[in-house]
Amino acid sequence: MSDSPAARLQVLFEGHRLTPTQRRIAHSMVRRAGDVPFLSSVELAELAGVSQPSVTRFAVALGFDGYPALRRHLREVAPPEAAVPDEDAPNEYQQAVQAEIENLQHLAAMLAEPEPVERAGRLLAASRPLPVLGLRAASSQARGFAYFAAKVHPDVRLLDEGGSMLADRIDAARRAGASTLLCFALPRHPREVVEALEYARGAGLTVVTVADSAFAPVAAHSDLLIPAAVGTGLAFDTACAPMLLGRVLLEAMCDGLPDAQARLEDFDAQAAERGLFVD
Repeated sequence: MSDSPAARLQVLFEGHRLTPTQRRIAHSMVRRAGDVPFLSSVELAELAGVSQPSVTRFAVALGFDGYPALRRHLREVAPPEAAVPDEDAPNEYQQAVQAEIENLQHLAAMLAEPEPVERAGRLLAASRPLPVLGLRAASSQARGFAYFAAKVHPDVRLLDEGGSMLADRIDAARRAGASTLLCFALPRHPREVVEALEYARGAGLTVVTVADSAFAPVAAHSDLLIPAAVGTGLAFDTACAPMLLGRVLLEAMCDGLPDAQARLEDFDAQAAERGLFVD
């Protein structure tokens, strides 16, 4: 690993759950690693395009009493005499891609023991209907899973909107015969998701959850949680591993549906007749 000031700053930020605004500050600091130990909070705020109070909150999020304490620390970990550009060091975009590659490698290692995924697949296949929950950042993961699952599962119900009707829709799925709810839960974790899972379990549903960590806030309300880390190197989380895990669960669910292949073949035939696709 490079020992440049930028690299040492990256180490400082690792392990902290930062908001998008705070990540913007962190990225600006990495780009100006040689100068940032001597910037005031106002100057850093202008550099990052944020407010001065945001810089103060950023310092506190890193565990410092305030920005002056953070700046003193920066002068120790990124002194100006060490601020020599490292032309071979990956830029922030490359670092984000590399971090996602590492997340996928961790997922591959976890899948060496497939029993949790296989168990989840059986639970999803047996639930008629199958409610799939994902709010805010996780809504795209839930929507993607539900889109493909509907091609092989007879009744998939997407729950991607919160509000007072969410509990009603969970109740409706349970009354229709649902036995399992699949949840995609990604940072930042909405309070509504935690409450919805608690409600679903209280209604008798088994909750299978894909989350960014085994210690996510939804863990206490999940019967089976399978983790897949998100990337945090950019202003907004990247979720390649959770998306891929969703596809793995689809595969496991298909294994539990005897007519899955027949349904796929029927869809392909209908798609050809209707000319749905140009390729």
